[in-house]
Amino acid sequence: MLSNFSRFAAIALLCVSCGIAAPGQAQKKYDPGASDTEIKIGNTVAYSGPVSSYGTIGKVEAAYFKKINEEGGINGRKINFISYDDANSPPKTVEQTRKLVESDEVLFVFSAIGTGPNGAVQKYLNAKRIPQLFVGSGAAKWGKPESFPWTIGLQPTYQSEGRVFAKHILEHYPNAKIAVLSQNEDFGKDYVKGLRDGLGSRADSMIVAEKTYEVTDPTVDSQIVALKASGANVMMSFVTPKAASQAIRKMGEIGWSPVHFLAGISNSVGSVIKPAGFETAQGIISSAYMKDPTDAAWAEDAPIREWIAFMERYYPEGDKTNSLNVYGYLAAQTVVQVLRNCGEDISRVNIMKEAANLKEFELGLLLPGIKINTSRTDYYPIEQLQTMRFEGQGWHRFGPVMVGEIGSGQSQ
Repeated sequence: MLSNFSRFAAIALLCVSCGIAAPGQAQKKYDPGASDTEIKIGNTVAYSGPVSSYGTIGKVEAAYFKKINEEGGINGRKINFISYDDANSPPKTVEQTRKLVESDEVLFVFSAIGTGPNGAVQKYLNAKRIPQLFVGSGAAKWGKPESFPWTIGLQPTYQSEGRVFAKHILEHYPNAKIAVLSQNEDFGKDYVKGLRDGLGSRADSMIVAEKTYEVTDPTVDSQIVALKASGANVMMSFVTPKAASQAIRKMGEIGWSPVHFLAGISNSVGSVIKPAGFETAQGIISSAYMKDPTDAAWAEDAPIREWIAFMERYYPEGDKTNSLNVYGYLAAQTVVQVLRNCGEDISRVNIMKEAANLKEFELGLLLPGIKINTSRTDYYPIEQLQTMRFEGQGWHRFGPVMVGEIGSGQSQ
């Protein structure tokens, strides 16, 4: 008879010969872009062009991955983050994404920025069965697993935010005459749809003027002048950072002071409010799901202090008043958690499985009460928002945390 030791050795040998991992040894599984030593991640963002302010997101993500690598990587694997400039031009995004997939052979694409750019490569990546993880845009179409199972968003949707703003208007400004400025792109249309859906049957009577702009337009001055002439007393700015700063400045120049709602993607103190002038931004209403590093309420907050220490060490040239640097940090933390959850199965199928299996995931830079949740049928990781108002030199939150799920907009 075999001794216990001999019996165990025979079983282990059989497992090896059959390609089966012995007990306690997870079987490794890789797709292109992953190995025993490396995980290759692709990204595109506008480091140049009219929305180059978003380029800091790619820089802070690269800095975070450097930190992770210095700490030993993910289960011993170092992250190789390849980020290309697409200037927010969809044709350029297509070119750079094909390069990432077909030349660099990345494992997946992560946190590519922009609605138009991501939309231009969504079908391509899904056809190739390559994860398009945590898209840097709040368009609703990133949460459609039945149509695009390889694409998942991250932030609350623009439609959700539009609904939250509509709810606030109906409660506090029921007789409002609303003017709307939006970018002539899917993201702008999503915001307007959310606003209209939230206003319901009163949308047509309350919205008295609408203007759009192209991302390549040098200014939005003429649109602001025209919207003022409509007699509106509530202004909705569904715009990107450069246009937001221009709109705030122009409204101050022409002495127009409506109740002003500003898209959450463009409420950075550092890149939007400060250039426009603090005095012209007083009273602006926006929404948030992340902690604002300029908010005095977080002065002694441990996660904010940790983020500041990270910025000083790994991205010292980065602006610590810019909320985009908080966003990039959160996005990088989330994808690192997904990769850790993958264990030794670093396949694209398993990455999508884990990305759609985040339960009550808390991050220190999310507002209290806001957690990340996903499932096979829910590709909207963050669905909560809180309104805030700009006062002095910073944002101040008010009201309850709102569930921003499309179709609800109810407080919890």
